[in-house]
Amino acid sequence: MPIRSYIELFKMRIGVMIALSAVMGYCAIAHHFDAAAMAVLVVAMMLGSAAASVFNHWYDRDIDRMMVRTSKRPLAMNALERPEQVLLIAAALLAAGLGLAWWMFNPMVALHLFLGVFFYAIVYTVWLKRRTWLNIVIGGAAGSFAVLAGAAAVDPTRLLLPALLAIVLFLWTPSHFWALAIMIKDDYARANLPMLPVLAGDAVTARVIFANSLLMIVVAALPWWLGEMGAVYGVLSMVIGAALLWCNWRLICRPTREWARRNFFASMQYLAALFVVVLIDVGLQ
Repeated sequence: MPIRSYIELFKMRIGVMIALSAVMGYCAIAHHFDAAAMAVLVVAMMLGSAAASVFNHWYDRDIDRMMVRTSKRPLAMNALERPEQVLLIAAALLAAGLGLAWWMFNPMVALHLFLGVFFYAIVYTVWLKRRTWLNIVIGGAAGSFAVLAGAAAVDPTRLLLPALLAIVLFLWTPSHFWALAIMIKDDYARANLPMLPVLAGDAVTARVIFANSLLMIVVAALPWWLGEMGAVYGVLSMVIGAALLWCNWRLICRPTREWARRNFFASMQYLAALFVVVLIDVGLQ
C-alpha cells in the first residue's frame, strides 16, 4: 500500500480540528503563550487522532464499501491483504501521543487524550454508530476532550472555563455532522446507518440542528456571564453565533442539500471564529 494511502488512514482534517481545539483550550487558560509547548501539544493531539482514525478505517471497512463517499478508502478497497496490520500502527500512534503528552506536560493531558481516542474509536465507532441516531451526539464528546487536554497542559486545576468550552464543542459536533448527514443521506441509508436524516427526514433534522445550535450559543456565552472571559468574547461569540443561527434558519426554510452544505461549512467557520474570539479576548486581558 503506498505511503499516501497510509496517510489517508490518519484523517488529517479531523486531526487538525482536534489539534486546534486543544490549542483553543490552551490559549483560553494561558497568560503567556509558549510556541514550543503548543507545537508539542499539536503533535500529541494529532498522533492520538490519527490512532483513532486508523482504527475507524479498520472497523468500518465493511460499511465504507457501501457508501460513495468512503468507497475509495484504502481498507474499503482491500489495499491490504491483512487489514488488521493497521492496528499495530494505531497502537504505535496512540502510545507515542500518550507518551509525549505525559512526558512533556502531565498525566491529565494524557488522560484526556486517551479518553478522546476511546470515545471516537470505541464509544462512537463500535458501540453507537450502527445502533442509534444518538451516535454523533454521545460520540461528539471525543472532540471535547481535546479542549480539556489543552487546558490541562497549562493548569490541570483550572476546571470551569475548560469545561464550558468543552461543552460548546460537544454541542457543535452534532449540528456539524447532521448537516453532512443531510448531504449524504442516501449513503447512510445504503449502509443502514441510523443517522437522524435517514430516520426522521431532512426537515426534522434541520429543526433539530437549529435547536442544538441555539443551546450551543447560550453555553458559549456562559464564560462571559460567569466572569471567566471578558466582554469582547461575550459580544463577539454572540455575533458569530447569530450568523450561524441565520444559516440554520435558512436550512429550516429550505431543507435542501445545498443549504445543508452551506450549514456544514458555516459550522466550521463558527468554530474557527470562536477560536479567534478566544485569542482576541485573552490578548486584551
